[in-house]
Amino acid sequence: MLQHASVIGVIRTILIIMAIYFGIKILARLFTPFLVRFVAKKAEQRFGDQFGQFQKNTSQEKPKKEGEISIDKMPKTKTSNKDVGDYVDYEEID
Repeated sequence: MLQHASVIGVIRTILIIMAIYFGIKILARLFTPFLVRFVAKKAEQRFGDQFGQFQKNTSQEKPKKEGEISIDKMPKTKTSNKDVGDYVDYEEID
C-alpha cells in the first residue's frame, strides 16, 4: 500500500525541524559562556600546576654566586663528511 504525504504532515515536519534547530541555537547561546569559562579555568589550573612544578625545580637548586657560569647541556658538534665526492671543473664549449 502506497501512502501519500499530506500537506499538513510536511508542514508539521518542517516546523518540528525548525523548532529543534532554533532550540539548539538558543541553548548554545546560553551555555557557551559557561563552557568557555570552564575550559579557561581548567587551562589556568593546568598551566599553574606546570608553573608550580617549575618553581619547585628551580628553588631546589643551590643558589649561584654572582658571575658563576654553569652549562646545563653540551652543545652539539656538527660533523662534516669530507668524503663527499670529487670536484669536477666544467668548461663552456662554444
